[in-house]
Amino acid sequence: MTASRPMVLAAALGLVSAMPGMAECLPERAELRWPGGGARFNVEIADTAEERARGLMFRETMPVGAGMLFVYDRPQRVAFWMKNTLIPLDMLFLDEEGRVRRIARDARPGDETQIPGGDGIRLVLEINGGLAARLGIPEGATLMHPAVDPDRAALPCR
Repeated sequence: MTASRPMVLAAALGLVSAMPGMAECLPERAELRWPGGGARFNVEIADTAEERARGLMFRETMPVGAGMLFVYDRPQRVAFWMKNTLIPLDMLFLDEEGRVRRIARDARPGDETQIPGGDGIRLVLEINGGLAARLGIPEGATLMHPAVDPDRAALPCR
């Protein structure tokens, strides 16, 4: 018996649906949850100005279950671009509670057009382009990660 494509994708991403008994928060794992679903990504952290400026530039590939989490010291207005970025990306812009406020889908490699995230953004999760739609990640999904202030987190770490 062969597994269906969605089941294989779900297994590769560590998709979760019923969520009880989830593992503790780890810096290298970003977990998103929303009504009826969830996903886990292995992430690199970009929390310095230099790391955020470089981001995923010059990378030719990124594993399906991977991403980069950009962390800012305080909520602010952010905008991204795709200069020197070789792979299409989805950008999930999150507030200080860890809620997805905006999703920029399928950002084009090399495009220098500004992609606004809006005001009050504290985190940005970049994943492979098209993945947010395939997984059904909605605005309002919540992030569980140690970078989200536990006093403000909509989904605090355990």
